[in-house]
Amino acid sequence: MTATVSLSPTAEADDRSFSSSALRLSLAPTGPAPALLDGAWWPRSRDLGAELPSLAAVLDLSWGRITRVTVNPTHWPVVPRKVPVAGHVVKVGWFLAEQDPHELLLLSYRTGRWNLLVVPPQTTPVSAAWLMAAASDPLGTSTASRLMEEAARLRTVYEADRSLEAVWDSEGGHAARDPATRPRIPAVTAVTPHQPTGR
Repeated sequence: MTATVSLSPTAEADDRSFSSSALRLSLAPTGPAPALLDGAWWPRSRDLGAELPSLAAVLDLSWGRITRVTVNPTHWPVVPRKVPVAGHVVKVGWFLAEQDPHELLLLSYRTGRWNLLVVPPQTTPVSAAWLMAAASDPLGTSTASRLMEEAARLRTVYEADRSLEAVWDSEGGHAARDPATRPRIPAVTAVTPHQPTGR
């Protein structure tokens, strides 16, 4: 499975590199020990009834039929009880205290369970690329919420650095400074083949 996240940091300003139907998904390769997360999903909205069918349909092909999904309702305004997916129904449940608010749990009766980081729809492509790569690390030890906190910290550092550079430049600093040398949030592609075995 491959992520459809652009490598280019210049994509931060827009989302033109994605087609409206492309599923934004990154899955961890099967590793020697199970990671806390099996990848990341970047939906286009917080409408679970509209977003879940395309995700489950794709995962049905590689993980076996997805039969149940659970979410934390903190970030989902409506949690439908059932969602039709390619000829079958996926049951949807929710846990408030027991489930990370940034995580989606998927179950397949035949092959196991998987945990995906849910990247918020409004996330910039650069931050989303970093989150998707981090969540797809087969040796990852961070929870979904910890990854979101780290992405926010990196974003704050990046914006503070840009503000300092703007002041420096406005006060006669190196006006001809090469923009390529500015620090950026790491922008990586999470392109990983995946043949899951489940847990």
